Amino acid sequence: MQVFTVLLINIGKEGQASVKAQKTQIIRYRPFAGFEKHKPKQLTDTIINLETVNPIEFFGVNNGKLDILKKKFPLLKILSRGTQLKLSGAPEQIENAREKISLIVTYLERNGHMSQNYFEQILGGDDAEVIDHFKEKNPNEVLVFGPNGKSVRARTANQKKLVQEAEKNDIVFAIGPAGTGKTYTAVALAVRALKNKQVKKIILTRPAVEAGESLGFLPGDLKEKIDPYLRPLYDALDDMIPADKLGYYMTTRTIEIAPLAYMRGRTLDHAFIILDEAQNATDLQIKMFLTRIGSNAKAIITGDMTQVDLPRNQRSGLSTAVRILQNIDGIGHIELDEEDVVRHRLVKQILRAYTKEHEKDERNH
Repeated sequence: MQVFTVLLINIGKEGQASVKAQKTQIIRYRPFAGFEKHKPKQLTDTIINLETVNPIEFFGVNNGKLDILKKKFPLLKILSRGTQLKLSGAPEQIENAREKISLIVTYLERNGHMSQNYFEQILGGDDAEVIDHFKEKNPNEVLVFGPNGKSVRARTANQKKLVQEAEKNDIVFAIGPAGTGKTYTAVALAVRALKNKQVKKIILTRPAVEAGESLGFLPGDLKEKIDPYLRPLYDALDDMIPADKLGYYMTTRTIEIAPLAYMRGRTLDHAFIILDEAQNATDLQIKMFLTRIGSNAKAIITGDMTQVDLPRNQRSGLSTAVRILQNIDGIGHIELDEEDVVRHRLVKQILRAYTKEHEKDERNH
């Protein structure tokens, strides 16, 4: 507290002035001890992308689920913009909302649909038992979730080894008979990498080699002649990406499916590349493909050495590549067998019968 003397000067009607001294106290107030703790905290903004789920499933019809989300977090400002959700508020509130939204997105990716009741349960469930109910029990085994909630995962021992090899190496050779899931697992790995933004595009390619039929006699233009050869790749993608999203990716060439000959002269950066049916590629074609791989790119080469459709005077380049690239760091190799067959139960027995017959012919010659 400080004391000051103030002079008050009063001037009368006749111009006479009188002076009066008056002491005045000035008291300075300091903030109370807990003021700093109660100061408003800095607000932040966070944007959450919802590209991997159907916006209507997340926001609800007429934004019904979005309204529930806003009521659950009244201290946050929540705005929806297309496939994005913007959260504004205190950091701890935003983090709490992010955790719940992440659970909802994961559930939608896995199942494709979430009832309003489940939506409210996740938002209102703060105990570990409720949260655990909605979490994937073995998240590392799931490669990607399909549009209908179907989880695509490595199902056999060698398929799991293929996943491990692809995670450790930039180039992987996956060799095995038909039906062992080589291509399907490879496509799932590529889709996962694209969804996780590890790559910017997926390129799927096959040699356009006739398996007993002549390309020239097929109806249509070149694309229509070639598309049947690439159909298995389209089928795999259909299982993993919603139709509208897949159409967008194809239009923007984020996903590209093309014959092997179209790869010549290109450098494939930031891409996940799959060469399927590589047993039908020659030495020069395999070499050409492998030398297309650019920075931050991954490649999986799949093939079945028992189904070579090349003319008799041409040798498959796959066996050569596997042999000479065996001990290079960064190149992985995995062999699948009939135990990995995931098609009809009879396929395993059919493969065994043909293998025995092939071995018998080799002994006779």
